[in-house]
Amino acid sequence: MNFELTISPINEIESALELIIVANKNFKHHFVQDKKLLKKVGFLGEQDETCLLVEKDRLYVGVDAINGANVRTAVATAVRGISGTQYKSLKVASYMNNAKCTAVLRAMVEGFILGAYSFDTYKSTKSKRTLKEIIISLEEYHGYELDMEKCAISLNNGQITAEATNFTRDIVNTTPDDCYPAVMAEIAETLAKNNGLTCKVLKPKELKKEKMETLLAVARASRHTPRVIHLSHKPEHPKAIVTLVGKGLTYDSGGLSLKPSDYMVTMKSDKSGGSAVLGIMKAVSEMNLPIEVHGFIGAVENMIGGDAYKPDDVLVAKNGKTIEIRNTDAEGRLVLADVLCYAQQEVQADYIFDFATLTGASVVGVGHYTSSIMGNADLPKDAIITASKSAGEFATKLDFNRYLKKSLKSEIADICNISNTRYGGAITAGQFLEEFIDKEHKEKWAHIDIAGPAFVEHIWGENPHGASGAGVRMMLRFLEKLTKEKK
Repeated sequence: MNFELTISPINEIESALELIIVANKNFKHHFVQDKKLLKKVGFLGEQDETCLLVEKDRLYVGVDAINGANVRTAVATAVRGISGTQYKSLKVASYMNNAKCTAVLRAMVEGFILGAYSFDTYKSTKSKRTLKEIIISLEEYHGYELDMEKCAISLNNGQITAEATNFTRDIVNTTPDDCYPAVMAEIAETLAKNNGLTCKVLKPKELKKEKMETLLAVARASRHTPRVIHLSHKPEHPKAIVTLVGKGLTYDSGGLSLKPSDYMVTMKSDKSGGSAVLGIMKAVSEMNLPIEVHGFIGAVENMIGGDAYKPDDVLVAKNGKTIEIRNTDAEGRLVLADVLCYAQQEVQADYIFDFATLTGASVVGVGHYTSSIMGNADLPKDAIITASKSAGEFATKLDFNRYLKKSLKSEIADICNISNTRYGGAITAGQFLEEFIDKEHKEKWAHIDIAGPAFVEHIWGENPHGASGAGVRMMLRFLEKLTKEKK
């Protein structure tokens, strides 16, 4: 999909289709040219409501108010609505809520790309997307005079962000037979080669040498050997150093604590955290952000077999802590424990974030569409929540407390891999991970449980059925803001 910015008024631009956004149900605005027809067909201008007037080659979509979140979902809905048509080009005016801020333009671009996404790798008949060209006029809804250079930067960043999100979606949606740990490592190596990143991949011998015994135990019963991936973006004179850690369970059967069959379906999505780290690293390199960013991924498959790790085992993590295993389906935290330790060993960071589809308890607590943010300090948690709002993602804090932490106590080891209560499972999982954060990073770390939004089996907002690419947009907004704050 190609984008073009122009100073030409919207009525002077030639295209096959025009998209008009009806804001606040304002049908009196001069952009709305078909008031009688819209009334005749019952178009009310509600948020994300669309109406295609084929005879006029105009597509209308409603927003409750002009802001990034509303415009992003409205444009995504509109572009999905013309997926079966023959329109090859589209023109649209600019819609801003501030004369100096171009964030809504970026959201619009993201909406076009995210809404046009489809995953048809395994279908005999492929999707046909005829829309190739989007022309955006700087003629603005309120009459604001817009800065072409600022708008071009927003368009470029929006395009990079959305394409990185779709890149992540593709990895998550790929089946476990086609995307296992070695394949994730190959994806990382190809990304590094194409985008000027450095890449280091640890295989079982190196993992053994690094004493990543909990990760290796999870991987033991799979025919696919594990990998730990380290991607780096290292500009000169970075304004900050940020470490990202992703859970990359390419498939999770639950191990000997086998999942029920209904819960095993969609477990290809358990690599969403690691996939998000890959997508973020792609975008960071393409934006060439002046932040040193390190992405670590624990790529593992959790299967059953004669060599599977077992409930009642006691494992020793990289930092020497012993872990009593009471449930082999609480495996992601075991993988992250070792990778977090390794990441801190390799990099002293200003911030460290981990991304994981870690708990069903997070989905129960905050729903399908929201990420749960946890940690010891408010600064990294609040920064991520602020970034999520500008990115159009939903996130909320879940606070640690000392009473829930007691539920992880083991009588035979330093800690148990699950709590002794069925309640507060998202928080106790986060508190388990806290045991593997060293003193230097205690106040710099936040855990992001993306189990809810990472993979949903229906369309919602700008997101398709399946993988959403959760975490990519919010982290990019955080990193971009960091470039302006750090000296």
